[in-house]
Amino acid sequence: MNLRSLKFFSNISKENKQFAVIGLGRFGRAVSASLHQMGYDVLGTDIDEKLVAQVLTEKMACHAIQLDSTDPLALKEAGIFEFDTVIVAIGNYLQESIITTLNLKEAGVGNVIAKASTEIHGKLLERVGADRVVFPENDAGEALAYTLTKPAVLERFDLDPDHSIVELLVPEQFHGKTIAELQLRSHYGLTLLAIGEDDKHFEINPLPTQRLHKGLAMVVLGSNKDIQKLPI
Repeated sequence: MNLRSLKFFSNISKENKQFAVIGLGRFGRAVSASLHQMGYDVLGTDIDEKLVAQVLTEKMACHAIQLDSTDPLALKEAGIFEFDTVIVAIGNYLQESIITTLNLKEAGVGNVIAKASTEIHGKLLERVGADRVVFPENDAGEALAYTLTKPAVLERFDLDPDHSIVELLVPEQFHGKTIAELQLRSHYGLTLLAIGEDDKHFEINPLPTQRLHKGLAMVVLGSNKDIQKLPI
């Protein structure tokens, strides 16, 4: 059960088949390559011809073209207004990022996800209509800090600022006990969603009689405050 990609892809509808990624820096290339590997139709664009060529050479997208996304006509001619979801990955160029997002929303693009580099940048993107604003550098920093201080935590998916789904190794204190004996809900306020031997084979809604042991992974849902109470 890999939760790593959920942070960014959680609001992508299963019906969405086509994505455009505007801005092919490190973040844009990573998003484009991930979507492409997942089997989606991805168009990458950037004003920098070298970045476009790199994406094509390394096969990070189905198609990649050079264009100026601040020009509505260029976006229209490229067919970007027809895409299900457009990711604006121009995080370090505030003016270009905001104008591009505005162009997309004014043209009726249903789902625009925009990268922000600062809190003010994010607020401006929301003002011009971005459906979702992401802060990849901030998210990566938080994830690293959590990993360093909570090494038993394998994956974490934030549902909102106060609640998360966390995959972690079974704590030593839980070794040999059944799920019923642990009483996770009454003692910790947490819901156990699944347990598994590795990252590929998980048992969903395990029976209360299931006995836990060190080396198993468990996936729990609850408030961040309650998750912090776990002996990890």
